[in-house]
Amino acid sequence: MSKESGSKGSESREFEIVREFEVDASPEQVWEAITTGTAGWLWPLEYEPKQGGAAPFGGTVTVWDPPHRLTGRTENVEGIAQQTFNQLDHVIEPLVDGGCRVRYVHSGIFVEDWDNQYDGASKHTDFYLHTLRQYLTHFTGRLAAYASVDAPGASTAADALDVVSRGLGLPDDATEGATVRIDLPGTGTADAVVDYRNRYFVGLRTGDAMYRLFGRNHFGAPVGVSVHDFAPGADPAKTESAWRTRLEALFAQ
Repeated sequence: MSKESGSKGSESREFEIVREFEVDASPEQVWEAITTGTAGWLWPLEYEPKQGGAAPFGGTVTVWDPPHRLTGRTENVEGIAQQTFNQLDHVIEPLVDGGCRVRYVHSGIFVEDWDNQYDGASKHTDFYLHTLRQYLTHFTGRLAAYASVDAPGASTAADALDVVSRGLGLPDDATEGATVRIDLPGTGTADAVVDYRNRYFVGLRTGDAMYRLFGRNHFGAPVGVSVHDFAPGADPAKTESAWRTRLEALFAQ
């Protein structure tokens, strides 16, 4: 279920992105994932565990009610010039037969390039929350080594995400649910499940890691890659170096 609201235009406007989903995980497991386990599906974030505590992006925890509700509010978003007010609200409800329902609301104000910012935030939300469900299903409770790399500036081209996908050996016709043999930088060949794929994003999952490809070229930015590696001894610095070398080679021409 989803809801998206806001009048589109170039000037400063409020936005709201609402998603609801069910997952076969306990409220406690979801709470852990959105508070201390974010490296496993998003990127490392820190919440001070109390109402009024510090939240990411220079924000404040306005609701801390484990394992039921978490809300973080930021009046002036650090490091993001296109946005002022920002709020993330998570409501977790247990289901009678097990598992739980999660309601996620991202709201705020974009101060420029409203259409592009809103479209990108909406599509990224779907991918991030899909990755959260993958984490809860396959890796919940496991510590992750998180790595993130942006491809070179040339990856803003229209076909850049396809270039990266093909550079890993991912067939053009591989759809969600397929198991593929790919060549992972710093790891070598491995079998992976295509857990997400559309023209904007690709999600690949192995037994020990999740690989996320972000086609931000569709929003005027370079392609991005994040790796959530749950293998013992995983080294994020080496992972980033290997991926950066591969991406630079793919866009060297």
